[in-house]
Formats: sequence, C-alpha cells, structure tokens
Amino acid sequence: MSKTEKGLAEAFAGESQANRKYLAFAKKAEEEGYKQVAKLFRAAAEAETVHAHNHLRAMGGIKVTEENLKAAIQGETYEFESMYPPMIDDAMAEGKDEAKKSFFWANEVEKIHARLYKEALDNLGSNKEVDYYVCGLCGNTVEGAAPEKCSICGASKQMFKKID
Repeated sequence: MSKTEKGLAEAFAGESQANRKYLAFAKKAEEEGYKQVAKLFRAAAEAETVHAHNHLRAMGGIKVTEENLKAAIQGETYEFESMYPPMIDDAMAEGKDEAKKSFFWANEVEKIHARLYKEALDNLGSNKEVDYYVCGLCGNTVEGAAPEKCSICGASKQMFKKID
C-alpha cells in the first residue's frame, strides 16, 4: 500500500468517526437546550461526511451496486464472526457490562445486515419496494413494519424509526 493509499484509508476512518461523534454531540447539545451548538455539530458532521465520501471515492472504494453489496456482506460477516465475539468475551471478563451489551447488540444486528444485503444481492434488479425500520436503542433493522417489541433489546415499537 502506498503512502497515499494509507493516508486515504486513515483519513476516511477519521472523517467517518468524526461524523458519528459530532452527531452524538449534537444530540446531547439538543437535550441540554443548546440548539445553536447542536446545529453547528450537525453542520460539521455533514462536512465530515463529504470529506469521507471524497476519500472513499479517491480510494476506489465505491463500485457498482453488485460489488458494493458483496463488500457489505463481507464486512458485516467479518464483524459478527471475527470482530465482535472476542470483544464481547473481553468485556465480560473485565466486568464491563455496558460495553458487553453494546458489542452484543451490534453483533446481533450485523447478522441481520449481512442477511438483508444477501437478499438484496439475490434480488438485485427486481426493484421490490420494502420498508425498513431501525431500533433507536440497539440498531435492530427490520423489514415491513416496526415490531411491538425489539427482538434484540426489548425496546418498544416507538423506538423504531422508519428509514426513507
């Protein structure tokens, strides 16, 4: 890997993390009544997304949809088969219950994402329209309609957000 390729990968990761962090900061500022600060965090988060997309494009990381789906399946599968299980074990061994819960929820949802991407790949071109709902507590992603209770974290139906 060239220095430029390494730099692009590092920049993509950093910009992506900044986006997510700033959105979390915006949510907290909003909860505390700092609407203008929340707006600033959201604006910066959007800019970080632009940067991340530019870096990913320069890396050649955006392909045709079929290849993108295959990459997504591979990434999600890696996460639930290899990445999260030892993290869950470590958190358990260290008595870090909040981290264990966070890792477990993510691990379970990554399995769902891999399955949904596989189904999308298998049905590519059919243009069958399906609604998706995401649990705001654990990230569970469901098709069709929000369930009365999240199958992963137990959250109520009201915690699910319809994705457009």
